[in-house]
Amino acid sequence: MSDHDIGRLLQIMARLRDPQGGCPWDLEQDFSTIAPYTIEEAYEVADAIDRGDLDDLKDELGDLLLQVVFHAQMAREQGAFGFGDVVAAISDKMVRRHPHVFGASTEAVEDAQAQTVAWEEHKRREREANGHEDRSALAGIARGLPEWQRAVKLQKRAARVGFDWPDVTPVIAKLHEEIDEVRVEFAALDADPGDAGARDRLEDEIGDVLFVCANLARHAKVDVGAAMRRANLKFERRFRAMEALADAEGGTLSALSLDEQDRLWDRAKAAEKG
Repeated sequence: MSDHDIGRLLQIMARLRDPQGGCPWDLEQDFSTIAPYTIEEAYEVADAIDRGDLDDLKDELGDLLLQVVFHAQMAREQGAFGFGDVVAAISDKMVRRHPHVFGASTEAVEDAQAQTVAWEEHKRREREANGHEDRSALAGIARGLPEWQRAVKLQKRAARVGFDWPDVTPVIAKLHEEIDEVRVEFAALDADPGDAGARDRLEDEIGDVLFVCANLARHAKVDVGAAMRRANLKFERRFRAMEALADAEGGTLSALSLDEQDRLWDRAKAAEKG
């Protein structure tokens, strides 16, 4: 067997989970404890792609593959399914959902958008065949998704039945409206800090702002996750530059007033623009 064969990785995972001489940490894990690592590895794959680092992408894809192997090994131990079943299931699904490629269908798919619609229709029929009776346009959207991603999926599904703004103008107007409502709830909380209802309403209104921001990104055809990663990287880059500027002047950022920190921020920002 080649060192590059998937079988070697499966054997390594089985050995790590072997009650007789396996790794104590691996043996303690279950589906729920591994799930956060699975999500984390998927984000690290996305980060490597954002950075255009193909060497790192290779490593991160390996880490993500390990997560699949880990879950499959735990399922095999329970007699539920194994890695081969996972491969067979996704292979069958890909063939089933691409009849224009693998089937006898002569119906052409015009573009990626048409394929997305066809894919969702296949999913709907599969849910019905499996006895899932939820006929809502929102059926089948996983609750385990990151909430920003679930928001976009909810909005896309609603848009398919016509519940959507025609362009970005009313979305921006709605964002201003929701921000105004946040201001109202902040004022109510300031007036009575002990009002638990006011805090709940504030959380609700901030959620509305975030939901509309996701909708704004969707209308702009901007990936919300990619936009947030870019914003985080920008903040981190400028903040580290502020720390370097403070250090170069013989001080520390924490010793400066907010006004002085703001001036360093402006310098870091200006330096980026050249």
